[in-house]
Amino acid sequence: MSFERVWSGSPWEGKVGYCRAVKAGPHVHVSGTTPMADGQVVAPGDAYAQTRRCLEIALGALAELGGSAAHVVRVRMFVTDISRWQEYGRAHGEVFAAHPPTNTMVEVKALIDPAILVEVELEAYLG
Repeated sequence: MSFERVWSGSPWEGKVGYCRAVKAGPHVHVSGTTPMADGQVVAPGDAYAQTRRCLEIALGALAELGGSAAHVVRVRMFVTDISRWQEYGRAHGEVFAAHPPTNTMVEVKALIDPAILVEVELEAYLG
């Protein structure tokens, strides 16, 4: 089986030992993705905008490996306040309206930065 990897350039990748995405045969796994731009959290306090940014980054990595939103089969969303599920869900629904994947949304105690409200993982199939 062949493997391809995509890196985001984040300093955490080398420190922690991971990459943004891995393509293993026809399967693509995208690491937990937070709403960052230029080392800063995007849209502090805005669950919708943060979710859109997470999906933009994750789908960008998938695109580098030849995929698109249409290839996504599973999304996992880790959120710090499940009562805001409609905001996270609206962003997810807009991105995946044409090709809905399976989805899980789980509330977690905290993410790596208190300003981050959501982290998103993707799995895709390119076969």
